[in-house]
Amino acid sequence: MSKKMKIELTGRRPVQIVKSEWPVIARGSGDSYGGNDCARHQQALLQGELDEYCIAVRQHADGRSIVYGSLSAGWSGNQSWTAGYLLDPDADIPKHIYEVASVCDIPSIVAHECITNLPAEDL
Repeated sequence: MSKKMKIELTGRRPVQIVKSEWPVIARGSGDSYGGNDCARHQQALLQGELDEYCIAVRQHADGRSIVYGSLSAGWSGNQSWTAGYLLDPDADIPKHIYEVASVCDIPSIVAHECITNLPAEDL
């Protein structure tokens, strides 16, 4: 049986996809830790003290893409957010990555990481 996943979209009902038919082509992630102590970072992460961010792009063989992301709030008291867009083959993927970051209050560095991980454009 094919493994499926549900993705929440912005302004429309969620979609359910077969994961193997929509591979991840780019991802950016991070968290709200501001220090440089790796042990403390790991401890804070395991204790749920950090906000975690993720933006991903999945693409179907027919060229359609799904750009989606989330902010999972930790102990900060922030609200958790999700956003996502189903895009036509000729859509501006980087624009929608920044839109997901904006809606979810994800730092722009995470959006930038996701964009730089997109497959290179042939010229």
